[in-house]
Amino acid sequence: MAAQPFPVSYIEPVFRPPSEAHSLILPVTNGCSWNKCTFCEMYTAPQKKFRARDEAEVLEEIQRCGEQLLVQRVFLADGDAMVLPTHRLLRILEAIRQHMPEVNRVTSYCLPRNLKRKSVAELSELREAGLAMLYVGAESGDDQVLERVNKGETRASTSEALIKAGEAGIQRSVMILNGLGGQSLSDQHARHSAELMNETQPEYLSTLVVSFPQGMERFKERYADFQPLDQQGLFREMLTFLQTLELDSTVFRSDHASNYLVLKGVLGADKGRMLEQVRTALEQPERVKLRPEWMRGL
Repeated sequence: MAAQPFPVSYIEPVFRPPSEAHSLILPVTNGCSWNKCTFCEMYTAPQKKFRARDEAEVLEEIQRCGEQLLVQRVFLADGDAMVLPTHRLLRILEAIRQHMPEVNRVTSYCLPRNLKRKSVAELSELREAGLAMLYVGAESGDDQVLERVNKGETRASTSEALIKAGEAGIQRSVMILNGLGGQSLSDQHARHSAELMNETQPEYLSTLVVSFPQGMERFKERYADFQPLDQQGLFREMLTFLQTLELDSTVFRSDHASNYLVLKGVLGADKGRMLEQVRTALEQPERVKLRPEWMRGL
């Protein structure tokens, strides 16, 4: 007897946060509704042009998943499922609860702009329906850097979205890009990004190193004088970032494959230890374990 086809249809490539490795990836949109950030190559392929997927098709896939799979976690893909209207997201979440009752966590990427038209009450309703966490690529808390990379957001718009989600009881996992400001904007990128985190107190925070596997031509169209940071420059920027952070109980991870130096802890409890790790990497790099260049990647 032929094996049943997988119950979900995908348009490659498909992306998800590292922590969603064991989750069912459920596309409810294709691509990214903004898709203009010059540092991002995730949804630039022609087949990834943004569209909302047919709702009936999504609901049918949820039903099939419930019949064929045992699922405990669901990640709503692609780049920003939260662009969908609240009533539509609620129908998706209700279908997950009905057909996959074992699911204990639903998450999604989220652009800050996605939450502009959603009230705290609406977000609370989504949380009660099962939406547990949003992954927000803040990238930077510095308006000059955000403008240079065509993020389409400001520090204020990102702060507003993160605070709104927090007030609704939805956990926030925020990502900052180490090195995004280049040499000239490194210090303000580090300080203002940390200040944004201090304002919003996210539950999770991670840093990745900006990289350009397909080249820097698109990026330099808006940031012509960009000069990337070398390893020591990245460590100095991380030192400034950590020194400026004043977080109460945020889980911090800087362990993505793009990072030279792996840092893990809870801020602020582990701030001193991680600062010491960065200082050692700067002053005595032979004493710390650094990821070799050949092991780094996206």
